[in-house]
Amino acid sequence: MKTDKFEIIAKTFQELEDVLAEELLQLGAENIEIGRRMVSFTGDQALLYKANLCCRTALRILKPIYTFTALNTDEVYDRIKEVQWEKFLTPDQTFSIDSVVYSEEFKHSKFVTYRVKDAIADYFNEKYGKRPSVRLNNADIILNLHIAQNRCTLSLDSSGESLHKRGYRVAQNEAPLNEVLAAGMILKTGWRGESNFIDPMCGSGTLLVEAALIACNIAPGVYRQSFAFEKWKDFDEELFESIFNDDSQEREFAYKIYGSDISPRAVQMARDNVKSAGVARYVELSVLPFQKYEQAPEKGILVTNPPYGERISSPDLFGLYQMIGERLKHVFKGYDAWIISYHDECFDKIGLKPAARIMLMNGALECEFRKYEIFDGKYKDFKTESGGFREKGRREALPEFKKREFARPVRGLRKHDDELFRESGGRFGKVKPDGRRGDTASLRNRKPAEADASQRTTGASGRRNNRWDSLVSPKGEWKKENRPFPQHEKASKERKKELPERAKKTPSEYDEELPKAFRHFDKSEKFIAFKQPSLPPSAQVPEKRVEGKRERINAKDKESDKK
Repeated sequence: MKTDKFEIIAKTFQELEDVLAEELLQLGAENIEIGRRMVSFTGDQALLYKANLCCRTALRILKPIYTFTALNTDEVYDRIKEVQWEKFLTPDQTFSIDSVVYSEEFKHSKFVTYRVKDAIADYFNEKYGKRPSVRLNNADIILNLHIAQNRCTLSLDSSGESLHKRGYRVAQNEAPLNEVLAAGMILKTGWRGESNFIDPMCGSGTLLVEAALIACNIAPGVYRQSFAFEKWKDFDEELFESIFNDDSQEREFAYKIYGSDISPRAVQMARDNVKSAGVARYVELSVLPFQKYEQAPEKGILVTNPPYGERISSPDLFGLYQMIGERLKHVFKGYDAWIISYHDECFDKIGLKPAARIMLMNGALECEFRKYEIFDGKYKDFKTESGGFREKGRREALPEFKKREFARPVRGLRKHDDELFRESGGRFGKVKPDGRRGDTASLRNRKPAEADASQRTTGASGRRNNRWDSLVSPKGEWKKENRPFPQHEKASKERKKELPERAKKTPSEYDEELPKAFRHFDKSEKFIAFKQPSLPPSAQVPEKRVEGKRERINAKDKESDKK
């Protein structure tokens, strides 16, 4: 076993860096430093394996192998060619490259990727007369190149597929919550299994499964079929097997996890996912609308992800949030309720004072994760008796980590964004004097009262701009057909009609025509087809290890059922 320590980088979502740092600290990481959507630390080979297997809020675990500076792609080519690639790659293996660029010097991340590929290919051709092949999916070695201004970091990706793909999900609804985000939400609450857990709008059950894994301290990576580091030259199979089969950190959960939904189909999906994860003995599911809740179990926490009018909507969205606030106040007294949503208007309808607000990214949506400490009576009386919300004291007790400074360049405005620029009132994302943000999302988040002054203006032609009236009905329902800037959607549909029949086909329809194609682009760079050949038998990862772990987890479920 190698005990040499080296730098490791864990990637995550924005605002989850602190909980990821706490996870790494518990695993034994040293020199932890928080950056933007990443945490750097030092550790040995065993810690690299543990981070992939045990971290709930990590998306990828990277091992930096080369750091340099470059001002253009030619310099990147020269510096990449200096690496002794025999240490990591052979001419018979395959590789892929993922480039992330935040720089004014490098305008095109894909061109950077091409130059890195050329440097590796030329290195092997000049030295061995043959070169490793590029494989888009399931490559033997996955490289990551990160460029910030002129500083370049080349890393080995030890994870392969994103770590949010746990392996237990067998069913999902229209808008499933990302597993890493779900685990991060739960860890943000401070809950570790010391009380009951309730999700009254559970959907396909992502929060329920992640809560069960946290409560029992089951590593989320035990369901995965493979990790990228298993194909590295220095892979220590015996060390990894000992870490994988170590159950000493797991614990019993003395409470229950309750999940419900108004949709029988969603509840069945949740039941299938819970069973696949082997945690059915801890989870109780039922078809029950939130408004039908009459009593809640003693001592618990509520975490939920209600619809917010984007991918999943409701006939009366504001009425839904008003009902949530009413049920929280009358049924869940003494609870800490955590709710994630997108629109401020929805939160306003809950009618309760939040104890905490945390910004989280759910896909492309900048959401808020709010905590409500439910008490009996008025807030003034509650503050006099208890001294106010408990959340402030809890957050002050959390460990602090060193933060890495990172100057991200300011990008110029693209020419085709002129209309959006004028509509937003200035540079995107910049806060205006009236507190608004100059981006397209602000149009969805602003209240009708705020829109009166800015949206309903009289132009040079004398016509009134009633854009806001077209977005929200009097009942608070978001009109999908009249989203902000609908002209772009209309133009997109018209262009689609003009496409030739060949371009309208789905990739699966090309299976017989192009059985060996990866990607094919015509001269205008329009996407034509994509098909990834299946892995040869020799490259497929055996499922014996994962199935053995599943059997042990499911055996505990069966023993619990007998009792």
